[in-house]
Amino acid sequence: MEIRVDDLSSVATLSLLRLHLSGMHQNSPPGHVFALDLSGLKSPDVTVWSVWSGNDICGIGALKQFDATSGEIKSMRTHPNYLRTGVASLLLEHIIKEARARGFRRLSLETGSGPAFEPAIALYRRRGFVDGEAFSNYQKSDFNQFLHLMMDVGDPV
Repeated sequence: MEIRVDDLSSVATLSLLRLHLSGMHQNSPPGHVFALDLSGLKSPDVTVWSVWSGNDICGIGALKQFDATSGEIKSMRTHPNYLRTGVASLLLEHIIKEARARGFRRLSLETGSGPAFEPAIALYRRRGFVDGEAFSNYQKSDFNQFLHLMMDVGDPV
């Protein structure tokens, strides 16, 4: 599998993004979907990567940079044909490595609650993310939760 910076122009990427947004709306109460749409992902403070196997898109994920020391994981989604093949782990490690290379001290994410979110939450927790406070412009609710990974400056890139 190959990870590439994605310019969000391919039909495959756009299709996977639509699937992601649809899933977020299907599994979240009204007003609790904070997934970035296409225009949000094209913001200069967001970098999007896609994972490919030949001509097949396997997954997408993004990093939104807040400032010189912190950012947020956004839009993580594995294509249904590639679930449980290591795509999400590969992409998460890539995003963490990039965050470290940028000098981040904290990497955060917001996600929902319930069965649709449990596989992703388990992945993040296995990688060292811990429950924490709301960040950025998020407001705590009974549905959403916030996970953070603290990174030491001396951690290996």
